[in-house]
Amino acid sequence: MVRLASSSETRAKILKESKIEFIQSDIHFDEDILIEKYKHPRSFVYHATKGKLQAAIDKYGLDIPIVVADTVVSVNEKILRKAKDEKEALEILKLQSENIVSILTCTAFKSKNLEYLDLSATYYHFSKFDEKDLQNYIESGEWKGKAGACMVEGFCKKYIKSVKGFESCARGLTIEKLLPLIELNEDIKKNI
Repeated sequence: MVRLASSSETRAKILKESKIEFIQSDIHFDEDILIEKYKHPRSFVYHATKGKLQAAIDKYGLDIPIVVADTVVSVNEKILRKAKDEKEALEILKLQSENIVSILTCTAFKSKNLEYLDLSATYYHFSKFDEKDLQNYIESGEWKGKAGACMVEGFCKKYIKSVKGFESCARGLTIEKLLPLIELNEDIKKNI
């Protein structure tokens, strides 16, 4: 059992798909306070995750191991945040069209016995987005709340020319790296 300190439906879905028992508890951490200080995508996502982890520990303690994550989409080292409106979503997505997109996810796991932080990247090379398809996606609102307005499991999927890395990283929680830690933590608890 872990505590997913995130309101993300996608992260919860990843844990369910991996058959990990969890409770989902929201935390409030203002990432915007970091954007001016940490302009490089790797630095930003790392510090946002560390901030979320500390906020989760302060709020919930460590009776249940905590999992937090943060994801950043970038093109040419420019951070593409969650779009505020349709116009911004369109601008962000046009930067990704016919380009290589880096999706960085920093995942933290903390229990009384273990602490682990992973920063993974998945790289997508997208073909040119069809204008009509792009407009339909914008109008659907599915981009809302998504880093870089990007949905590699949805809209962007048919435009993928190549991919390097884990899809789970691009979805917001690098589960392939998290699973062994959860199992190790359970083994440590049994031996205490």
